[in-house]
Amino acid sequence: MEDLVRAFFERDAILFGHFVLTSGKESNYYINVKKLITEPDVLGLIAKLMKEKVEEMNIEFDRVAGPELGAVPIATALSLETGKPLVIVRKKPKGYGTKSQVEGEVKPGDRILLVEDVTTTGGSVLRSAKVLEELGAKVTAIFVVVDREEGAAENLKNYNFIPLLRVSQLFEWKKEAE
Repeated sequence: MEDLVRAFFERDAILFGHFVLTSGKESNYYINVKKLITEPDVLGLIAKLMKEKVEEMNIEFDRVAGPELGAVPIATALSLETGKPLVIVRKKPKGYGTKSQVEGEVKPGDRILLVEDVTTTGGSVLRSAKVLEELGAKVTAIFVVVDREEGAAENLKNYNFIPLLRVSQLFEWKKEAE
């Protein structure tokens, strides 16, 4: 875990300034997990840590899902790490072909481990969970790389919400390292 925390700072995946987040909230820092998940070593580390945590918590699942865009590489890496099939949840149904909002097979009763890169309020991942549930799946857990601790845990209280890291842990590590 320390290697992952170190990667956030050594690879400039936490930026400081003025940012507007997906949730619409404004923040003086931005957590750019996408910068880390485009690096094979860090993406592999995230998948390995997630797999270990899921096994430790005895979470059973049939498929790994991730909402587009940031969670897709994470879900793919975790799918490869666990040998479980991958599901991608689009932000909205595609306007052509099957017009599906989900890529990959989801059957009623499937247990889904839903992953996300960063949560603030949890709105994006919650929308994906609802799409999967409408197909008859059960979301057994929502696993996020970093929770910004700005309401996601409360908004996802009906799910098994698991942050790999909380933003307070990242900042605590940075403070200790100084």
